[in-house]
Amino acid sequence: MPHPVPAAPAGAVPPAPGSLAAGLRHPVALLRWLWLAYMTPGRPGRPTGETELRWIYTAWLGAFLLKMLGSSWDVSWHFKWLRDDLAPPHLLNSAGTAVVVALVVFHSYSGYGVDRRALRLMQWGIGTFLVAIPVDIVNHRVNGLDITSWSPSHALLYIGTAIMLAGAIRGWWLYAAPGRVRTLVSLGLWLFFVENVVFPNQHQEYGVLSLRAYEAGRTTAEPQLLDFAASQGQTPTMFMLPVPSWVHPAWLVCAGLLSLVVARRVVGLRWTATVVAGTYLAYRAVMWAGLVAMGFPPSVLPLALLAGAVCVDLAVTRGLPGWSAAPATAVVVYAAGRLQDAAGVLPPWNWSWWSVALVVAAFTVLWSAVDVVGRSARFADWRRPVEPGLPAAAAPAGGAPSR
Repeated sequence: MPHPVPAAPAGAVPPAPGSLAAGLRHPVALLRWLWLAYMTPGRPGRPTGETELRWIYTAWLGAFLLKMLGSSWDVSWHFKWLRDDLAPPHLLNSAGTAVVVALVVFHSYSGYGVDRRALRLMQWGIGTFLVAIPVDIVNHRVNGLDITSWSPSHALLYIGTAIMLAGAIRGWWLYAAPGRVRTLVSLGLWLFFVENVVFPNQHQEYGVLSLRAYEAGRTTAEPQLLDFAASQGQTPTMFMLPVPSWVHPAWLVCAGLLSLVVARRVVGLRWTATVVAGTYLAYRAVMWAGLVAMGFPPSVLPLALLAGAVCVDLAVTRGLPGWSAAPATAVVVYAAGRLQDAAGVLPPWNWSWWSVALVVAAFTVLWSAVDVVGRSARFADWRRPVEPGLPAAAAPAGGAPSR
């Protein structure tokens, strides 16, 4: 039988647990060791060992896993029940947020595992997220049902999450030693980033099936939800599919695929975009099965994202510029969407020529902009750690390979 970490004299740092598993078996002793060993004041860029970095960023992964599970459940919940501030998915998401807050406080106080820019991103991100929470609560009180993922208050939540994730991605990539672990953790952080970016589209992905079930006379929504919507002057179509049909494909391509382009360039692994998109879709499929088993509404999956991810990886590997790779990639996504649409598992897409042309043009401009920024001297300087007392030019280069 393993024994607890032995007590140490007052003021002394107790010995570290032999492994993460041993520490988790005795959480009080583990927290005491962590507090005495690492909660000491320091400045960003403070030397941090590889073991400590892995522990810190494993906690980041765990926090965002809780947030992702909670938010995924939350979407399905809102297509079945009326909103409740203390609903189980909200509490699960809040648990992840609490861990994030603790991590940002830890980084801010100790200076471990971050440079100044990464820390500022974390602080601004969690600050934006925490401000958005009461704004969202007030929004629901004022506007009634408002389950749409596309409301301004929800946008603040996504923006805050994206900013804090950008800080975590930067901190890990700058200070972790090159190798398999750095790549795997980076892929995990980028998975959460991409999931957060494409999250708003889940409204239409749930809404299309919920509306179909309602029109067929076998609604998946509880009567109280439909009655409340009617009292607010909303039809089932208005709250199940609240945005124009051009929004879903435009956001999937111009936000979702653009995130995968950046992830591919930062991580540098040949199949980065494909792995991230495939893992995301596998996660959505598992959540689909679990939620349906618990009696919650199902959704369609954005399988066209995977087709675009494969194109992104092939284009970056072959060194194709954005102005030529982006149009071809967008066309492949629309072709994959056509197949999904024919199978009846796609939210409404606008197939008019002008809508498709605008999305292709916008994605081409955005990918080309990523190319320009990636080649700039300013970006090369940005990739270096910014630490107190250490000029950026003299700092060891972090960042990623360009291909």
